[in-house]
Amino acid sequence: MGLKLIIFIHIIAATIWTGGHLILSLTYLPKALKHNDFSIIESFESKYERIGIPSLITLVITGIYITTVYAPGLFDFDFSDHYTKHILIKLGLLLCTIALAIHARFFLIPKKRLKPLSYHIIAVTIISVIFVFVGFSARSGGLL
Repeated sequence: MGLKLIIFIHIIAATIWTGGHLILSLTYLPKALKHNDFSIIESFESKYERIGIPSLITLVITGIYITTVYAPGLFDFDFSDHYTKHILIKLGLLLCTIALAIHARFFLIPKKRLKPLSYHIIAVTIISVIFVFVGFSARSGGLL
């Protein structure tokens, strides 16, 4: 596959991931908090995970490929290199997302702790929007 197609697939996966979290945060989460009803979040997640998790996996796989093209010396940690800087920021955001997901999955969801989970949902949503911004910055010549 050509690089442009990989980037397109990456963007589609990002819209699914970010859009899903925006819908969750702006539509379902307020309703769940208002009614103190954890099942509203569970209902959304059970439907969204079928497309959300594959989109996240697609983002990671395509992101790794794109990294090998644009920043083959990524681990030289040359922050003056435009792409390396953006990719390292995205890597940090990914690690934050994974940490929040693990904490939510093993500590908050089993105990149905809605309020603390709401902070995780908001954080992951903000991180996903920042992901999009950083990707846009990388492709547009640099806003960072």
